[in-house]
Amino acid sequence: MILASQSPRRIDLMREAGFDVRVIPADIDETALPNEGPFELVERLARAKAKAVASEYREQGETVIAADTIVTLDGKLLGKPVDEADAFQMLRELSGRTHQVATGVCIVRDDSVRSFVDITDVAFYELDDSEIERYIATGEPMDKAGAYGIQGTYGRILIEKIDGDFYNVVGLPIAKVVRALKTDERSA
Repeated sequence: MILASQSPRRIDLMREAGFDVRVIPADIDETALPNEGPFELVERLARAKAKAVASEYREQGETVIAADTIVTLDGKLLGKPVDEADAFQMLRELSGRTHQVATGVCIVRDDSVRSFVDITDVAFYELDDSEIERYIATGEPMDKAGAYGIQGTYGRILIEKIDGDFYNVVGLPIAKVVRALKTDERSA
C-alpha cells in the first residue's frame, strides 16, 4: 500500500491501524480553481494526489491512499501560516468561534477510484492575545493548516468541543478509511 502523503500524523495513523505503507508524497499544483468551494477543492486535491502517485509508482495490485486536509472559517481557507504574524491572525479569527476541518480522501485500487470528504466542526475557546502568543512560541502551529494541531501538547487546550471525527482533524478519518478499504475488498 502506498500513502501519497508525507504527513507524519497520517503515516502514524495508517501504521497504528496495521497498514504497512510505502510513503510517496505527491507533487501536484494545489491552487484552487475559480469558484471552487473548499470541500470540492479538498476532494479534488486528494484525487489528484492519488492518481499522480498511482500512475507513476503503483505496482500491480497495490492500493494508493491520498488525503488533503483544509481548515475553513466562514468559507475562507486557512492554510499553513507563513510566519508568526500570520499564525496570530488565524488564531485570533478562530478564537471563540466554530470552524470546519475537511479531509478529502481518495483510494485507488486496481481500476477503481473512490473518494470522499469528511467534515468536522471544531469550536475554539475564547483566546486572549497572551494565550495566542504563548502557543505560537511553542512552534506547534507553524506547519499546520489553521495554525493549530488538535493532537499537539498545547493545541489540544484551545479546543472547547468538536462535532465529528477527532482523527479527521488530525488529518485522516482513519475509521472511515479502514471501512472504505474493507468495502472495496468485499466488492472485488
